[in-house]
Amino acid sequence: MELKAHIVSLAKEIYPQVVSWRRHFHQHPELSFQETETAAFISTVLTEYEIEHETGIAKTGIVALIKGTNPGKRCVALRADMDALPILESNTFDFASENEGVMHACGHDFHSANLLGVAVLLNQLKAHFEGTIKLIFQPSEEKIPSGAPAMIEAGVLENPKVDRLIGQHVSPELSTGTFGFCKGQFMASADEIYLTVKGKGGHAAFPNTLVDPVLTAAQIIVNLQQVMSRKKSPFDPAVLSFGRLEAKGATNIIPDEVKIDGTLRAMNEEFRFEAHRWIMKIAEETAKASGASCDVNIVVGYPCLVNDEVLTVELQNKAQDFSKEIVVKTIPPRMGAEDFAYYSQKIPTCFYRIGTGNETKQTTNGLHTTNFNVDEEAFINGVGLMSWLAIQ
Repeated sequence: MELKAHIVSLAKEIYPQVVSWRRHFHQHPELSFQETETAAFISTVLTEYEIEHETGIAKTGIVALIKGTNPGKRCVALRADMDALPILESNTFDFASENEGVMHACGHDFHSANLLGVAVLLNQLKAHFEGTIKLIFQPSEEKIPSGAPAMIEAGVLENPKVDRLIGQHVSPELSTGTFGFCKGQFMASADEIYLTVKGKGGHAAFPNTLVDPVLTAAQIIVNLQQVMSRKKSPFDPAVLSFGRLEAKGATNIIPDEVKIDGTLRAMNEEFRFEAHRWIMKIAEETAKASGASCDVNIVVGYPCLVNDEVLTVELQNKAQDFSKEIVVKTIPPRMGAEDFAYYSQKIPTCFYRIGTGNETKQTTNGLHTTNFNVDEEAFINGVGLMSWLAIQ
C-alpha cells in the first residue's frame, strides 16, 4: 500500500481511540503547570505502545522519541499543549469537565489527543521513514510565564537537535476538513498592561476638594489610544485594549485609586517595545496633569509568532497533496498570541490551523467560551496530515 494511503487508513483505524483520549482530557482538565494527571495519562499511553519518552520536563512536560531508519539523519519535532483554562463549562454532554471552574476551552485536549494519535501511528511506520520524530507535550501555554521557554531552557530542542518544528491549533472559524497556513508573520505579541491611578478620594458632592482618579483614569484610557493612532505606522497592525476598570467607590463616593488592566498586541517587535515607553509616559503625565499619579506595570508576554516562509510553503504544498478529502487554504495573520512563538525564534517552524467548526454539531463557538467544543471528526485528517507532514 502507498505510504500516504497507509497513513490515511491508520488514522481512520485509531480514530475511536483518539476520541476517547480527547474526552478523557476534556473531562479532567488541569490548569497551567498543574497538568500532573494529564501528563501521567499521556505517559501511560506512550508506555502501552512502547514509545520511548521522558517525563517531568519543566515540571509536567513530556518528550517522546520515535526513531525511523537512519535516525541521525534529521529530527522533526511536533508540539501539543496540555493546559486548560479557569472557565466554568456550560456544556452538558457526558464528558464535560468534572473539575469545576476549569475547562478545556481552547482545544488543548484536542491537541494532546491528536499528538498521541500521531505518536501511535508513526510508531507503526518506523520502517517507512528516515530520521527521528520528537513529540513535545508542553505544559502551560495559557499563562505567563509560559511553558515554551521553560521547555526550551530544559533542552527539548537538543539531544537530538531539532531541525524543524510543527504545531497546530484548532479553529472553530474553519470548517472541519479545512487547514489554514500563513507564511511569515502569523500571530501577534501579547503584553499585559496594569495601571493604578492614585488620587484623593472623598465625597462626590465636593469634587473640587479631591483629586478624582476615576476621571483621570478615563482620560488616560482615551489618551493612550494616541499610541495606536499617532505613534504607530499604519502598516504595522497593533491593538491596545482595556478590558477591566475597577473603581471601588459608590454613587456619592470617589475612591482613592482606580485600577485599569489591558493588553497590547503587536506584529512589529520594535514598535512593541517603543509602545511600552509611550504607554508609561502618557499614563504618568496624564495623571500628573490632573494632580494624580499613575503606577505602570507592563508584563512582557509572548513574542510575535513568525512561521518560516520556506518551510510553511513546503508543508502547505505537501498538505494539498495529502488527501482529496481536505481543503488547504492560505489564511491571514491573527492578532491572537501563542507561546509557540518562542520556538519560532530558535528554529524553523510552521504553526497552522485545523478546522473544527461544524454548525450542525454546534462546534462553531469561539475559543475561551463556556460552550466551546470541537468536531471530533477533525481527528481523522488531523492525525493523518500531521503524521504525513512530519515525515516529509
